[in-house]
Amino acid sequence: LRATEYLIGLGHRRIGFIAGPPQLMCSRARMDGYRAALEAAGLSFDEDLVCPGDFYHEAGFTGGGRLLGLTDPPTAIFASSDQMALGVYEAVRQRGLRVPDDISVVGFDDLPEVRWCSPPLTTVRQPLAEMGMLAARTVLRLARGEKVESPRLELATELVVRDSAAAPVARR
Repeated sequence: LRATEYLIGLGHRRIGFIAGPPQLMCSRARMDGYRAALEAAGLSFDEDLVCPGDFYHEAGFTGGGRLLGLTDPPTAIFASSDQMALGVYEAVRQRGLRVPDDISVVGFDDLPEVRWCSPPLTTVRQPLAEMGMLAARTVLRLARGEKVESPRLELATELVVRDSAAAPVARR
């Protein structure tokens, strides 16, 4: 939701989305957030702007290439993982385009290496240390036979703004 809202706030109206594996709840949540942000901004959901993915580099490269090859390509792409966003970077580079001058890219995960790519990737940070701590605490409670409040916890994410997204440029 935050990534798509951020891109909309920059002025993007055609935002591509590279999804994660559909069987994973986190993938469905990211797709739901993408759709909800579009709807809240009064933008229609366009199935042509959505590509399947698996969280790995190659899916980002393939999906990014397909989106960039559309007759009316998106001005921004939100990839459901940083690895796929880096694949999009490569698809952009191979077409002689530049991030964010020609297309904005946002990822998800805030992997350590994305602050060092060129340009540094805007991404959604998950509180991984806190997630691990809560998971371990839950496992220990279950092992002791204690009741667990909920089998599912949601923790807040944070948008980390770097240099891979900018206002869209007018198409020639």
